[in-house]
Amino acid sequence: MTTAYYHSSIGPICIESEHDRITALYLDKQASLTKAMPVLYHDSLIQQAFSQLDEYFSGNRFAFDLPLAPKGTEFQKRVWDALLNIPYGKTCSYGDIAGQIGQPQASRAVGGACHRNPIMIIIPCHRVVGANGSMGGFGAGLFVKESLLDLEAHHVIHSESSFR
Repeated sequence: MTTAYYHSSIGPICIESEHDRITALYLDKQASLTKAMPVLYHDSLIQQAFSQLDEYFSGNRFAFDLPLAPKGTEFQKRVWDALLNIPYGKTCSYGDIAGQIGQPQASRAVGGACHRNPIMIIIPCHRVVGANGSMGGFGAGLFVKESLLDLEAHHVIHSESSFR
C-alpha cells in the first residue's frame, strides 16, 4: 500500500493506493500541515491523483479519471457507483440514489453508504443532500461538504458565463 498526503484548501488529504488503484481518499484531521508529508514522485498513480486534485480545486476538472478500488459491501459499491454519475455542481437526494440502484425504500441505507465512502471527492458523496435540500451528513464534516459544493457552484457559474 502507498500513502501520500495532498495539501488542499479544506485541509490535508490522505490518499492511499494499492495494486495501481486508489483505495482511499479522506480528510486527515490528524495530519499536521507542518508534518513532513511524503511526496512519492516515483508513484505515477499518486502523482496523477495530485494533478487531478489540483485541477479540481482550481476549477479546471469536473470529473476524475483514476482507477478506483473502494472497499465495502456490494450494496455500498452500488451506491458509490451511482454517486459517480452525479454531475459536477449538481446535487441529488439520498432517495434519488436509492431509486437509481433499484431500492427506492433504502434512502437511509444510502446515507450510511455515503458516510462510509472511502474515496471522498472522487466518489462525490458531498453531492448528496436530503430530499428537502438540507445538507444531511458528511463524514468529513458539514463545513467541508458545504465548501466542496460552494467550490463547484462557483466554477459552474464562471464556466457557464464564459460561454455567453
